[in-house]
Amino acid sequence: MQTEARVRVVEGGGSSHKLVARHHQTPSQHHRSQIGALSQLIAGGVAGAVSKTCTAPLARLTILFQVQGMHSDVSTLKKASIWREASRIVSEEGFRAFWKGNLVTIVHRLPYSSISFYSFERYKNFLQLMLAAEGHETNFGSDVFVRLAGGGLAGITAASATYPLDLVRTRLSAQRNVNYYRGIWHALHTISKEEGVFGLYKGLGACLLGVGPNLAISFSVYDTVRSYWQLQRPDDSTVMVSLACGSLSGIASSTVSFPLDLVRRRMQLEGAGGRAPVYKTGVFGTFGHILRAEGVRGLYRGILPEYYKVVPSIGIVFMTYEKLKQVLSGIEAC
Repeated sequence: MQTEARVRVVEGGGSSHKLVARHHQTPSQHHRSQIGALSQLIAGGVAGAVSKTCTAPLARLTILFQVQGMHSDVSTLKKASIWREASRIVSEEGFRAFWKGNLVTIVHRLPYSSISFYSFERYKNFLQLMLAAEGHETNFGSDVFVRLAGGGLAGITAASATYPLDLVRTRLSAQRNVNYYRGIWHALHTISKEEGVFGLYKGLGACLLGVGPNLAISFSVYDTVRSYWQLQRPDDSTVMVSLACGSLSGIASSTVSFPLDLVRRRMQLEGAGGRAPVYKTGVFGTFGHILRAEGVRGLYRGILPEYYKVVPSIGIVFMTYEKLKQVLSGIEAC
């Protein structure tokens, strides 16, 4: 996965006695924790939707570049450029086409981001409880492990739960002049009818292979840099710290996981619109096919608009999440 699920890693590891105390909550304390969980769900979902809407034009350009090699002569792709493709979209499809597929993106982002934020909190607390029960003291190494493992598990959980919407998003965004799929429900119905229910899960293997390392890197880089920054400069603006650390985490994770994301996109378009399949050998076969036909460069087709997108995308999602948490915490305190 790319920058689609950058979730905020909560502060600090907490000591063993705090974790045990959390485990033995009174009914009123349990009620307050549920309210806190609801705030996390709302903040995470809204943050993801706002971020995706703001960066939708660059996201669509990334997808269009990623899938160019499927049904085109590779030699013709050397002339492709962001400016040329953006101009084509405006002239052939209109300016609004930059947001093609954005509705399903938001529909997908709301549950995806919410599940990511919420499940990471739960996985992190569970892993910390396990380490405390085994007598491991909290230190930098255990904190990094918790962030990596919790981030990977949260990403896998969210991606598996919402994958059909991600596939529909790719197919709607990849459409150019002819709209074979007329909307979210029409796409879901058509894919199920023509390709079977499992057609809605094409590319899931590549997604799961990528989302774990992607989010693990994002979580660990974000929270490690943020913790160090706040330790050294505690008076700096929370918004600016979140913006900078979130952007750094997005660049790092996108660079590592981009080839698998490209493979996922192409597998999602297998058989779309009645076209004949191009790749028939699974995730690793598809990876090898692209490598042989287009070289290493082909695995990073579309990385430039992705880089342009990642800084504002990650910055917005983390910044929005932090601000919403502050607002919702104030409402809960009233």
